[in-house]
Amino acid sequence: MSRVGVLPIEIPEGVEITQDNNQVTVKGPKGELSRTVSGEMILKQEENVLNVERPSDSKDHKALHGTTRSLINSMVEGVSKGFEKALEIRGVGYRAQKQGEKVVVNAGYSHPVEIENREGIDIEVPTNTRIVIKGIDKELVGAVAANIRAIRPPEPYKGKGIRYENEAVRTKEGKTAK
Repeated sequence: MSRVGVLPIEIPEGVEITQDNNQVTVKGPKGELSRTVSGEMILKQEENVLNVERPSDSKDHKALHGTTRSLINSMVEGVSKGFEKALEIRGVGYRAQKQGEKVVVNAGYSHPVEIENREGIDIEVPTNTRIVIKGIDKELVGAVAANIRAIRPPEPYKGKGIRYENEAVRTKEGKTAK
C-alpha cells in the first residue's frame, strides 16, 4: 500500500476542486491551477476531503497512486497558501537588484545576468543578497529558483555563489592543506 497515496487531501475553506475526465482544476483565493492526471486513478470527494484510490495493485497503478495524490495536494496547498523559495547570494561583489519587472544579478561575470519575470511567479529582492520567489505552482517556483541558482552555483572552496536559503555547502580545504 502506498504510504502517501492513502493519505486524504484536506480541502481548506474557499478551495474548490472540479474533475472533468482526467483534467483536475483547483480554484482558491490565490488563483486557479489545472493539471491532467492519470485517468486510471479514482478521485472521490466527500465534503472537505478528497481521496485518491487505485483500481488494482499492479506495479503501474502503485507508481501513479502516490504521485497523483501529491500533485493534487500541491495544487490545493498552492491556491490556498502559495509557495515560496528563498535564495541567498554570497561573494564579494555578488548582488541582485530589481529593475522594473526584471531581476539583474551580478555574479562575477563580465556582464550582469537578467532574469525575466514569468507569468504566475513573483520575484522579490528584499536585500541585495537575497532573492525570494513566490507563486502558486510548486513546480514552477522550484524551476525558477533552480534556474537562478544555476547562474553561479556555490563553489566548494570558498562557498561563493547563489544557494538556497539554509543550504549546507560542504567546503574543501585548498591544496596547501596537509
